[in-house]
Amino acid sequence: MANLKEVRDRIQSVISTQQITKAMKLVAASKLRKAQQAVLQLRPYSQKLNAILSNIVSTMQDDDDASVFGTERVVKKVCIVVITSNRGLCGAFNTNVIKAAKAIIDTKYQEQYQQGQLTFLFIGKKGKDVLAKRFPNAHCITDYVELVGKEFSSNDSMPIAERLMNSFVHEEFDAVEIAYARFRNAAMQDYEVEAFLPLQKSEKTVETAFDSDFIFEPQKEELLAHLIPAVLKTQFHKTILDSTASEHGARMTAMDKATDNAEELLKELRINYNKARQEAITTELGEIVGGAAALEA
Repeated sequence: MANLKEVRDRIQSVISTQQITKAMKLVAASKLRKAQQAVLQLRPYSQKLNAILSNIVSTMQDDDDASVFGTERVVKKVCIVVITSNRGLCGAFNTNVIKAAKAIIDTKYQEQYQQGQLTFLFIGKKGKDVLAKRFPNAHCITDYVELVGKEFSSNDSMPIAERLMNSFVHEEFDAVEIAYARFRNAAMQDYEVEAFLPLQKSEKTVETAFDSDFIFEPQKEELLAHLIPAVLKTQFHKTILDSTASEHGARMTAMDKATDNAEELLKELRINYNKARQEAITTELGEIVGGAAALEA
């Protein structure tokens, strides 16, 4: 009977866990719809702005004041922005973002790390917990760790983008990269590292040569002084929206799989419980029959 009690307790435990995973799946699905809508609405606008800006940067001369964000310097000091979540239970979401950050350091910025010129800016606890230990010689900016997990607006992302831009202008960093998850759909995310600064220039081709011939009104310097920071802030905010949607999608998928696994485990446990119950009943019947036969004798 002790065996039966153990199986019953385990079945109840699995049922309780399944109820939690179902609830978490529903919550993640609800948050995903809102986050997905936000990123899909912003993405076309951001992509078009980036295309225009890349063409403009390609035409700028070195003496243009606004070209400071497109200045390519020898990369001695680099900052990697790592966008993860504050909580787990979202599958391999955090692990894959961390892997992407590790990969670019190992392949591209190992020299900067060895010289103590690598800086992490963390948005989300999970990235900080792993990378700060994995790369102890790196500098860590943790002012924005707690920003994820709440309603993240452009008012939250703009100060971070401005800080990165000012650091680049004052040559505190020669390059800024962002490790994050780009949202594709609820089940799929692309884990990548995207260059934020300096601005990436578009490749000049025969087809794009005429597209780069812009007429500026007002003056080019005045327009670019407002356009470039606005585009950079929009691009940075889009990466955070992408990461947020990816996190909710990964969590919804993980909880869905966990719920299915719990159902499979329940089936096995119920079969084992029925077998144990039948064995106990058979044993009791045998004892009753044996006792009756002994009394008749």
